[in-house]
Amino acid sequence: MKMDKTMEDALVEYQNLERQLQNVMLQKHQLQLQLNEINLAVEELGKTGEKEVYKSVGTIMVKTSKDEALKDLEDKKRLVEVKVNSLIKQEQSLKESLTESRGKLEGMMGQKKAE
Repeated sequence: MKMDKTMEDALVEYQNLERQLQNVMLQKHQLQLQLNEINLAVEELGKTGEKEVYKSVGTIMVKTSKDEALKDLEDKKRLVEVKVNSLIKQEQSLKESLTESRGKLEGMMGQKKAE
């Protein structure tokens, strides 16, 4: 079946949407892993009876209070959660766009076969 310009454009749009969805899903997965690490760190800090702990700042370790470390982790956690929620919305929107694009392509191919 020979594709006309409109069908080619629709196919390119579909492929672009697929790539965008893959990128969003990868970013979301990476952030969810980061969120898991933050939760584990918060849990471990909760178990320690120490008043001071070390935190990683760039390539060095710095002594800080347990409370300050917990505050930093909670701030990071909130930020990551906001990003994850944003990516979830993007993912849903892209899935809807992909479904529409797929329907459009299938309609074009059905018309082409009928000709």
